[in-house]
Amino acid sequence: MKSVLLNAAPRALTRRAAAKALRTGGRIPAVIYGRQVPSQNLEVNAKEMEDLIHHSVSENILVDLTIKEDARPKRLALVQEVQHNPLTGKVLHVDFHEVAENEKVIVLVPVETVGEAEGVKTEGGVLEHVLFKVRVRGLPKDLPEQITVDVSHLKIGQAIHLGELKVPANCELVGDKQIPIIAVAAPRTEEEEAAEAAAAAEAVPGEVEMIKEKREEGEEGAPPAKGAEKGAEKAPAKGAEKGAEKAVPGAEKKAPAGAEKKPAAGAEKKAAPAAERKK
Repeated sequence: MKSVLLNAAPRALTRRAAAKALRTGGRIPAVIYGRQVPSQNLEVNAKEMEDLIHHSVSENILVDLTIKEDARPKRLALVQEVQHNPLTGKVLHVDFHEVAENEKVIVLVPVETVGEAEGVKTEGGVLEHVLFKVRVRGLPKDLPEQITVDVSHLKIGQAIHLGELKVPANCELVGDKQIPIIAVAAPRTEEEEAAEAAAAAEAVPGEVEMIKEKREEGEEGAPPAKGAEKGAEKAPAKGAEKGAEKAVPGAEKKAPAGAEKKPAAGAEKKAAPAAERKK
């Protein structure tokens, strides 16, 4: 990986307003940190940084930082993270990770494919890119910017694994060497697609019926909930009890009154002659 020259300067102001004023003046706030050195706030030229990012082959960018008026003016660093404005796409902040020339580091390297797989071209297969980045360990200047893989020989059912990737001599791949990176899968038949669609269609009504059954159980056959039981126990309200108490005395007053009423005098006189006549 080739290093690129980039000028930087120490940054004293760190608040949000100061960073906004810095961007307005065509500068970008940055920070550099490392394992054996304390972090330091920097500022870089916005145009130089954006041109560096746009012309890079991959996200891994190795820079030779020249820091003005600093005790250590020359530093080797990797661009660790770049923050962009989600609306304009302009660079808002940059993180640099300082590294040593003689110390190995691990970075994520993108994997690019070349050619058209035979299984895709002649057999109708599907090329599956399982992993787009792999971990590579090596000295900063020996690390590859990307790994290129020729897939033209792949047939259906074949794959390229991590251990088969080619990297520079002084670098090594990190991870399980049997992990597939690129593979060619067989195309799915119309019957398989129809079966999957039918299974997906059947799964949805089943869920709806289950919910419906639960609702029906709750409405008709399901035992009352705790809240309902408590409500049933508290059903007779105070007003209803008072009404019941008032209703009882009233009924008692009417019942004796109707029961103690004696037949009228005229009714007794009429009943007596009728009895005598029958005799």
